Amino acid sequence: MTTDPIADYLTRIRNAIHAKHSIVEIPASKTKTKLTEVLQEKGYICGYKVVPNGVQPIIKIALKYDTFTKQSAIVKLTRVSKPGLRKYATVAAMPSVINGLGIAILSTSKGIMTDKEARKAHVGGEVLCYVY
Repeated sequence: MTTDPIADYLTRIRNAIHAKHSIVEIPASKTKTKLTEVLQEKGYICGYKVVPNGVQPIIKIALKYDTFTKQSAIVKLTRVSKPGLRKYATVAAMPSVINGLGIAILSTSKGIMTDKEARKAHVGGEVLCYVY
């Protein structure tokens, strides 16, 4: 049992990228599945599949690399809001990651979405992580 499953999720992806793995397996939950869906929509991963595995399903994520330089599409994953110190953002104070080149993933009342989608929907929420 981990105290911060989102930090564990991000760390597993970070470690797989560092080890140049093509696929990473992560224990699934609704939040992790939605985070993975956002990463695929924005082009940071090739794809994913939720595989049933006894009690808890597993998310298999296919990581995306450049064919020539072998560099990952994800340069950095940073956890922002932690269990000990939650970080919230209003619409007016929404973070912009590298002047819009990266994304901030937020947990809002309308679900998990990027900072740009949250501005468009005019909702604030908890800033989960930065991806670029």
